[in-house]
Amino acid sequence: MRFSAVVTKENRIYVANCPELDVASQGSTIEGALANLGEAIELYLEDPDAKRPEQEYAPLVTFVEVAEVGSASDLGS
Repeated sequence: MRFSAVVTKENRIYVANCPELDVASQGSTIEGALANLGEAIELYLEDPDAKRPEQEYAPLVTFVEVAEVGSASDLGS
């Protein structure tokens, strides 16, 4: 089975998330985070009650641009 993974860096660790299953793991490297995510997904899927995507699901990961706000006080203006 093939699932997507989104990796972000939080302080000194990498967090890998599988959006299809809402499963996440972490590691000290990108490779480690992905390996740990693979193990977490396998464990998740062992549960017969685990939610699985009903159809082929491929998330779109892209960027969105927003105007930069100077400070929280600018939000009320």
